[in-house]
Amino acid sequence: MSFEKLDALGRKLEAFEHALSILGADEATHMAVGGGEKRAEAMANLAGMYHAQSTAPEIRDWIEAAKTEELSEDQRLALGEFERVYVNTTCLPTAFVERRTAANMRAEQLWRELRPTGDWDAFLPALEGVVALVREEAQLRADALGLAPYDALMEQYDPGNRTAELDVVFADLKSFLTGFVPQALEAQEKRLAARPLKPLAGPYPIEKQRELGLAAMRAVGFDFTHGSLAVSHHPFCGGVPTDVRMTTRYRTDEFLTSLMAVLHETGHALYEQGLPKDWSHWPLGRARGMGMHESQSLFVEMQLARSPEFWQFALPLVHLHMGEDAIAGWDIEDVLAKVNFVERGYIRVDADEVTYPLHVILRYELEQDLVSGKLEASQIPEAWDAKMTQYLGISTINDPKDGPMQDVHWPGGAFGYFPSYTLGAMIAAQQWAALEKDLPDARAQIAKGDFVAINTWRSEHIWLQGSRWSTPDLIERATGEPLNADYFKAHLKRRYGA
Repeated sequence: MSFEKLDALGRKLEAFEHALSILGADEATHMAVGGGEKRAEAMANLAGMYHAQSTAPEIRDWIEAAKTEELSEDQRLALGEFERVYVNTTCLPTAFVERRTAANMRAEQLWRELRPTGDWDAFLPALEGVVALVREEAQLRADALGLAPYDALMEQYDPGNRTAELDVVFADLKSFLTGFVPQALEAQEKRLAARPLKPLAGPYPIEKQRELGLAAMRAVGFDFTHGSLAVSHHPFCGGVPTDVRMTTRYRTDEFLTSLMAVLHETGHALYEQGLPKDWSHWPLGRARGMGMHESQSLFVEMQLARSPEFWQFALPLVHLHMGEDAIAGWDIEDVLAKVNFVERGYIRVDADEVTYPLHVILRYELEQDLVSGKLEASQIPEAWDAKMTQYLGISTINDPKDGPMQDVHWPGGAFGYFPSYTLGAMIAAQQWAALEKDLPDARAQIAKGDFVAINTWRSEHIWLQGSRWSTPDLIERATGEPLNADYFKAHLKRRYGA
């Protein structure tokens, strides 16, 4: 049977993916400095073998033949996902992939060199080359998938997302946030006038921070028989579902940043550990896109870990692992004021929960104009500044370093990725609202440090669904309605309003 051939292929590809993921995680955490050259050679060879196997022309014949076979419901859905992945993998000619990869690598290397000084003029030619190739890729994908060019790019990150729907949702959210940010800042100023922020008084030993992070991970459901925590330059969640490799980074003058990073990455890890094990070798058994993945990490970090109920449970945990004098004199309100502090800022990755979506929407709008040709790369600084001024009231016109040169996504050619970040925040809020209807005492359970029922709900509605459905369909099936910004807006009003 042809489906059996696809099933066997899936197991081979899973083995390659497993090896590449573990090698990549090890490179970022434990590899000796001198191992880089041979590691790159090994991974390049494995990646080449993986690509050859996954794009073999006979796979198309197997897919077509399998459509005529008697399949179970799961197999039928798996076949559809096999086909979707195959079309997306093979729609770009090899020569184009080679040109794109070389241009992206050169642009990213140049970006790392020039970003510290913000030398836009020197960076621009490389970015112009990337944009030209992105437009070419968008059209190639659009022709193969029958989609509009920018939709075809988003399809790589969140299958089923379309600008026609996202534009409406993002416009609504943008309108709300441009009015709400000043309100949130005013409400915060009043609270701080009555109760100033308390300083963190380090040093906080890294080993104690690590123990606190491990305890928090364990409490929210991380399975240490199938995962671990290490240190890297930037926190990430990698590895494979049976061996999740999570990292964080530490600073000794404060510990909340690291703890929040641990909890964020734990959200990603719980999703990976909760995926359907029987389908692990099928595309059907993978996480459903970056927006859904980000929603799972933000659910843990934002919906759970920045709530007063979480800190009823977590504050004693801090004292247990960090010592009674770690935050002497602090109570829950002091912690919440620190972890939920709002400010207008230039840098997306440092932005708070309220202002962050405006950073993403800005990039989403500029990307669409760049891909369509409405905007040229040379015009980015002025267009960026106009939107930053309109949305956040701050100017970047004389500061490319903290403006359009701050992200690695564009020099790396990752167009269509940014929407996933804010999509994730909205899904997380909508997911919480649906979960709380089914579990009315969820907040009381959090306060006790009991996350079992909450994780069971998420497992049934999201994790165990794998990639059975498109991103919009999974949102609707999990929460009972299509993506709705009202839940995110209500969440922000409740947490940051007057």
